[in-house]
Amino acid sequence: MQSARLVIALQKKGRLSDDSISLLQRCGLKLLSSKSSLFYSAQNLPIDLLLVRDDDIPALIRDKVCDLGIIGENVLHEQENPSEEFVFEKVKKLGFGKCRLSIAVPKEVDFSDVTSLIDRKIATSYPNILQKFLKENKIEARVVTISGSVEIAPRLKMSDAICDLVSTGRTLEENNLKEVQVVLESQAVMIKSRGALSFEKNKTLEILLRRMEGVMQAQESKYILFHAPKSAIPEIRKLLPGSESPTIISLAECDDKVAVHVVSREAVFWDTLEKLREAGASAILVLPVEKMML
Repeated sequence: MQSARLVIALQKKGRLSDDSISLLQRCGLKLLSSKSSLFYSAQNLPIDLLLVRDDDIPALIRDKVCDLGIIGENVLHEQENPSEEFVFEKVKKLGFGKCRLSIAVPKEVDFSDVTSLIDRKIATSYPNILQKFLKENKIEARVVTISGSVEIAPRLKMSDAICDLVSTGRTLEENNLKEVQVVLESQAVMIKSRGALSFEKNKTLEILLRRMEGVMQAQESKYILFHAPKSAIPEIRKLLPGSESPTIISLAECDDKVAVHVVSREAVFWDTLEKLREAGASAILVLPVEKMML
């Protein structure tokens, strides 16, 4: 009999591993690890986690060893097979692990547009994504596949340019390189095969996705409390974009002022607080939101 437990493949180490487990724990999963720390079992939901190499995740889902996976879009698209229909479905973008796959050249090299890459050698760990990009832009260039330390290739005269992941740009700066062309924007995504899950697994997935959405909304939201004159409420509401209708409570022994409680789904900066104060708000509190269910 097939297990009703939902099996999710995660990267066992690297930049996505800790963030993936943290997200699932914030979704309320109480995880019990195996002795090898490569397998986790949730005690309060029928979910198991399998920690593997990130480039093994698509194959594990394709072969139905796992139901879902959390993976960077860069790894996912590198494994796309242009000769067959892509067999994976992106269930949800998760908002962490953001980076971009970009082309970079030595700082002293002139670069006007992608045509500057014609007849150049480009070193990369993502040959499939790069080849697709070059083909779409009708660029004839030589792709040199390197498994690691791509950024040193121009210095070693192995290539004229590189195509590598960029987050802060610090590694490029340290190697006298400049970013000139974004090839792919990437972040962590949850994927599944296009085949249907069982009824039990699908119900568990619905619960998990609902909680993930709540966690992600809470991360971006702030709970704001303040006092304000009744007449100032219309103007104050314009200063809090991304918020739902506020809760307005009368203050004891004060007919012209109210207490306002509102959840804002956009960042609340100091200049926003200054504008609220100028509009008549006082005693302003901005609090983080731990959990949210929509």
